[in-house]
Amino acid sequence: MNLAAPAPGGLSRQALVAGLACYLLWGGLPALFIFMHHQGATPLEILGERAMWSAPWAGMLVLASGQGAQVLAVFRRPPLLLMLTLSALMIGSGWAVYVWAVNNGHNLESSLGYYITPLLNMAFGAVVFRERIDRVGAIAIALAATGVGLQTLALGHPPVIALFLAAAFWGYGVVRKRVDADAQTGLFVECLLMAGPGLAYVLWLHHAGGGIFGRSLGGSLLMAVAGPATVVPLALFAWTARRLPFSTMGFLQFIGPTIGFMVGIANGERLTPLTAVSFLFIWAGVAAFIFGVWRASRRLAPDRSAGVKPASIEQKKSGLEARAPTKFSTDSDPA
Repeated sequence: MNLAAPAPGGLSRQALVAGLACYLLWGGLPALFIFMHHQGATPLEILGERAMWSAPWAGMLVLASGQGAQVLAVFRRPPLLLMLTLSALMIGSGWAVYVWAVNNGHNLESSLGYYITPLLNMAFGAVVFRERIDRVGAIAIALAATGVGLQTLALGHPPVIALFLAAAFWGYGVVRKRVDADAQTGLFVECLLMAGPGLAYVLWLHHAGGGIFGRSLGGSLLMAVAGPATVVPLALFAWTARRLPFSTMGFLQFIGPTIGFMVGIANGERLTPLTAVSFLFIWAGVAAFIFGVWRASRRLAPDRSAGVKPASIEQKKSGLEARAPTKFSTDSDPA
């Protein structure tokens, strides 16, 4: 678990504002994609434009952070480039399913996927990496599993979209943790790898007489917004995650799917009683998760306030990782 020390004074307030802005922007993505769809863009066009316009914005982020040399180093190391190609495939598949889902009346199920992702991380950590789950973590997983089961009954089939999104973003996180590159560098390389196919599809679409971009100034600007809408929240996240306490970030990460849930309701998606009950179980699991995160972060507070030596704190972190309900990564969120 990466426990970020609280930032002092005004910096902490700035980090909180940046964190709120980050997750509010992520939560607003489905509304943006729905608006693009209403203007005539297909899910594939939205995906292609998003991939194409994210690359230059991610490139500006790399230049601002002075990581140009690291990007070049990635292309000199084929194994590292292969890992980032794999992570690009994972994030690209997650983007594709998410864009399709929000434009086909599946916002509620998509938000379910984002709710259960951290809980899935916790469960796989226990099974695959033999991480220890305490009682609070086990309760959180049991509540989430119950919610998913009720969703299956409500839908008449397993919540495939939610499970796919959770699995894709879990896999993305696992791969990125094994990539020896900073978050900004990795994101830029991933965007470059996706930009080529995105540009090719957009050009083919225009050649076939379709496409929104280039038909009008308003439509062109709307499609180009997909770039900053993707990269700006990631930049805010990377800055915030190193300045806010772990417990605060654990709480903030659920703002996005909550807004997505409300977008689904506002867009006319039907909330049946059984679906509502399933989300109550999911939210109860989320509450247990947040409590576990808060309790884990509190264990480090006495050592920090007592001025424990850095080496001792690192030893404390290592012991806490085995007991904490889950790990929180400061890598880029792939929303």
